Amino acid sequence: MYFIIIPFLVLITRFCQTHNGSEISQTPTKKTNKTEEEIISEPRHNMIAHLDPEGKFVDFKEITQWLRESRINKAVTFSTPVYKTLIKAFWDTAQILEVDGKEVIRGQVHKLDVDVTLEILNNILELQIVADAPFSVPIKCTRGCLLRMICTADIFAGQINKATLPMRYKFLLHVLIQCLGKNRAGYDMIGFDLIDWTMKT
Repeated sequence: MYFIIIPFLVLITRFCQTHNGSEISQTPTKKTNKTEEEIISEPRHNMIAHLDPEGKFVDFKEITQWLRESRINKAVTFSTPVYKTLIKAFWDTAQILEVDGKEVIRGQVHKLDVDVTLEILNNILELQIVADAPFSVPIKCTRGCLLRMICTADIFAGQINKATLPMRYKFLLHVLIQCLGKNRAGYDMIGFDLIDWTMKT
C-alpha cells in the first residue's frame, strides 16, 4: 500500500460524514513541529488533479489521457471534505491487527471501530488490484522505464527530482507527489515506491 495516506483520508471521511463530524476548512498558518495528523490533513497535501478532459492543453494531452484511463484515476481526481478532528481520532487509536488471516488497521471514531483493509481501499478507489498480483515491479524494470522516459537523474539513487524528466513526465510526477505522495516538505522529489506503483498502472 504505497500511497496509503489519501485512501485513508477518503475512507475515514466517508465514514465520519455519517457521524456528525465538524469540518475543518480554514487554511492553516505556518507552524513547525507539526504532528502527523496535522501534516496529512493540510489542504496543500493530498490534492486532486485536473486532468484536462477537454484536451485543451496540447502538450499534456497524451499524459492526461493516460491518467484518465489508468487505475489511479479516481485516486487522483476524487474530491471529498476532510475532517481533521476525525482523522486525528482514528490515528490516535489506530493499531495493526490480523483478522481472519488478513492485515487490518483498526482505529476508533466516535467510539466506533473503523477497519481499513487493502480490499476496502481497492473498492473505494477502484484500483482494480488483483489479489495475487505482485506488489512491486523489479527495480531493474523501474530503472529501465525511467531511462526510456529520458530521465537525466541518477537512477540508482533512492529518489529523483521531477525536473530531470521531459515536461509530460514531469507533470505525471507532479500529480503523483501532490495527490498520492507522503512528502512532508517540498514537491520536487519522488521516491521509487511511488514510481514503482506508477509502472503497474
